[in-house]
Amino acid sequence: MNLTKRIYKQAALILLPLAVLSAFIEKYINLEKLPLSIIIGGILGLVNLRGLARSVENLVGTYRLTAKVVIFSILRLAMLAVILVTLIALKLVSIIGLMVGFTIVFFVIMKEGLRESKDL
Repeated sequence: MNLTKRIYKQAALILLPLAVLSAFIEKYINLEKLPLSIIIGGILGLVNLRGLARSVENLVGTYRLTAKVVIFSILRLAMLAVILVTLIALKLVSIIGLMVGFTIVFFVIMKEGLRESKDL
């Protein structure tokens, strides 16, 4: 199975139950919109991974850095920043939930990368 597909599956298997669990404990820890924030943080992390994977594929395919790859990377990061700032400014999400979602995706990426490197 493809590395990114494994990451998507494992992240979903962690994010969804965590979001459901946080929905039950949300009122006790006094954090509004925590489940939604966890899901959105995870989705943004996975979308960012997808863009990064495409950039690396284009870079490896051409064996040289092209302006298209650089511009796409800058635009991807700028769009991510605009989305995050907008969601936080409009108070649609919790910052802690976003960080939890991003962190889960990050740890899944690290775990699968380590596993993939051991198989080589």
